[in-house]
Amino acid sequence: MQTYQASCIFDGKATLAEGPGWDENLQAIVWVDIEQGKICRFYPKEHRNETWALSQRVGCVVRTSKGQLLAGTQSGLMRLDPATGKTTPLQNPEPGLPDNRFNDGKCDPQGRLWAGTMSCKEEEGAGSLYRITNDGEIKKTVESVTISNGLAWSQDHHTMYYIDTPTRHVDAFDFDPETGEICNRRHAIEIPKDMGYPDGMTIDANGNLWVALWAGWGVGCWNPRTGELLGKVELPVECVTACCFGGNDYRTLYITTASRDLDENGHLEQPQAGGLFSADVGVSGLPTPVFREA
Repeated sequence: MQTYQASCIFDGKATLAEGPGWDENLQAIVWVDIEQGKICRFYPKEHRNETWALSQRVGCVVRTSKGQLLAGTQSGLMRLDPATGKTTPLQNPEPGLPDNRFNDGKCDPQGRLWAGTMSCKEEEGAGSLYRITNDGEIKKTVESVTISNGLAWSQDHHTMYYIDTPTRHVDAFDFDPETGEICNRRHAIEIPKDMGYPDGMTIDANGNLWVALWAGWGVGCWNPRTGELLGKVELPVECVTACCFGGNDYRTLYITTASRDLDENGHLEQPQAGGLFSADVGVSGLPTPVFREA
């Protein structure tokens, strides 16, 4: 198994950093701090971080084709204009579940947003995975989810990968790129107990999945076609939350981490918890798809 080392590029002291995506136009990482209700944009070359503070938890954010940011929050979907900071509330698929919030979300290669919900108390089976089309239609696609997390699509666009964290599995679905319909759910990867829990993930140009490991001190790389563990990026932080490829050639893996569950000693032992990290893993990734607005 190949091992890699990650280095901290921004000691952001986030409580629960999540959902990084690469903005190729701005050469920046768009990410969120869920518990602090912040949407952020970090420019690695300038070592500069922009922040927009919301008044609620924000689980995910994606760029749109019109230069806006689309976020999933505790009160539903919200549009943010980064130029003005103005926010516009959109639809909430779960108005009767005020203790639920959006968690991880990503766009598929066709520009639809997939975003899942979970209970703020992490109640079993309280969440769902939703598909949001460019005209705003929202459809529930997976029910009885506990902690909706990582999403990725194969390069041929016919397989979707998905994580419900407590299951310790990465599941695969047959995916119809034209309609966005999914079927034939099966286990692709089982995460060993001594490697923690699967959180966010991304896919590389070889079709292998890079899975952030909550309570696992790193990011694991698996071949989803065989279930084989190929490598691990090691971090000095226990709770690793998500990752994406970026940089000019998409050969840098950017990684988010959390400090939420640390006590005083934990903060002393893991001073970079909540920071952004990067690693050279010797392979190229894929661009981060944007939400295609109508």
